Amino acid sequence: MTQGEPPPRSPRSRPTMREVAALAGVAIKTVSRVVNGVPTVDPLIAARVREAADKLGYRPNLTASSLRRGDGRTSMIGMLVEDAANPFSAALTRTVENAARERGVLVLVGSLDENAERERELARALIDRRVDGLVIVPAGRDHSYLISEQRSGTCMVFVDREPSLLDADAVVSDNRQGAITAVNHLLKAGHRRIAYLGDRASISTAAQRFDGYRHALELAHIEYDDGIVRHVGASEEAAVAATEQVLSLPDPPTALFTSQNLVTIGAVRALRSLGLQDTVAHVGFDDFPLADILSPGISVIAQDIEQVGSTAAEILFARLDGDQSPTRTVTVPTRLIERGSGEIPAGGPRHD
Repeated sequence: MTQGEPPPRSPRSRPTMREVAALAGVAIKTVSRVVNGVPTVDPLIAARVREAADKLGYRPNLTASSLRRGDGRTSMIGMLVEDAANPFSAALTRTVENAARERGVLVLVGSLDENAERERELARALIDRRVDGLVIVPAGRDHSYLISEQRSGTCMVFVDREPSLLDADAVVSDNRQGAITAVNHLLKAGHRRIAYLGDRASISTAAQRFDGYRHALELAHIEYDDGIVRHVGASEEAAVAATEQVLSLPDPPTALFTSQNLVTIGAVRALRSLGLQDTVAHVGFDDFPLADILSPGISVIAQDIEQVGSTAAEILFARLDGDQSPTRTVTVPTRLIERGSGEIPAGGPRHD
C-alpha cells in the first residue's frame, strides 16, 4: 500500500471514522467535528477530511449520531398509508415529503392494506427505528397500543380518519358533506334512483360517506332502497361486478354515486363496457388521473389532498418543535368538480 491510498478492508465492511482519520492524518475527534458541521475546524483540515471520506466512501452513522445528541432526534418520520400505489395515498405522501424535505427530514413509508395488525407491526417497526414522529392513515379501530409511545415523546398525527382510544391530532376531509353534495347534484339533474357503490361499511370514511348519501335522500323525501346499494371494498374488479349487477335490475338506477376512487374507476369501466356512459349519470368521491380527459369527463367530489397533507405535516412539526396545546381535529372541505358524467339528466343526455 502506497502513501495516500486507503487501507484494504473486507468487501462487506463499511468504512469507519477511524479509517477516515488515519487516511487524513487527523484525530478521530476532528473527523467527528467535520462530519457534524462544526464551523471552527480549520478549512484546510476539513477539506482533507472530506477528501479522505470520499476516497473511502465513508457515510456517517446517523442513528448513532442521534443517540449522542441531547434530544435524541433522528430527523426521520414514519408515514403509514392505505396503499402507496393508490393515487390518494401517493399524493398525500408526496405532500408530506415535500414539507419534510424543507426541514432535512427523511420520510419512511409503509402500506397498510386496510389491515389493523399490519398497522401495529409497521408502527412499532418505525418506532423501533426511532422515528421522531408518525403520520398515520389508520386501518384499525384501537390505537391504545400507541399510548406508551406517545407518552415517551413520539409525536403523531392521524390523517383521513380519526384515532380511536387515543388522544391525538387528526386531519380529515368533510366526507359526509361531500357525499351530500354529490347526491344533491344528481337529484338536481332529476335522478330519483341513485345507486351507492362504496368501500366496506366498517371503514369510518366509507361509513361517513354512506351516511351522507342516506341523509341527502331523506331530505329529498326519497325512500332508501337497499337493493341498489353495494359495499364492495376498494377493488376495481368488485366495483365492475357490482355496477353490472345494479344496472341489470328490473328497475335499474339512473345514476351512480361511487364513494371511493378505485370503486369509481371500476364503475367507469362497467359503464363503458355496457355502453351506458352517456346515459347513466355518475359522480365519484375522490379525483383520479385521466378523469378529466374521458368522454364524458367524470364528475367528482375532490378532496384537497395537498391541504390535508400540508396541515398534517404542519401540526406534526409544530409538536416536534414543542407545541403542547390541546390536540385537535382539522376538517378540510371538499369540492364538486363538474366534468359531464354527473350532469347527465334523468332520461338520458340532452341534445341541444
